[in-house]
Amino acid sequence: MNKTMQEMQKEVDTYISQFKEGYFSPLAMTARMTEELGELAREVNHYYGEKPKKSTEKEQTIEEELGDLFFVLLCFANSLDISMEKSFDMVMKKFNTRDKDRWTRIEEGEEQ
Repeated sequence: MNKTMQEMQKEVDTYISQFKEGYFSPLAMTARMTEELGELAREVNHYYGEKPKKSTEKEQTIEEELGDLFFVLLCFANSLDISMEKSFDMVMKKFNTRDKDRWTRIEEGEEQ
């Protein structure tokens, strides 16, 4: 089943709302996102970079680390009462207007 961004934000809010601690502060949330981004970077480096995993390191996947980062991002948005749908629409408008001629477009019939 595909979920909307609004449904995902609501699901995260329902989960967090069951705990007395609630959402972390914006500063703590930024630190959590940085931590999760570091874990994602580490996995990308293991799969695509020159740094192999140590035999003692737990096997993680890029998909799992992206999920962790996305969860924290949704928590951050919820804690500040920000709609990720609106945020997404804003950034796509920016890319489709300000940055519309920034990249070389693929011409119709051209191989990718």
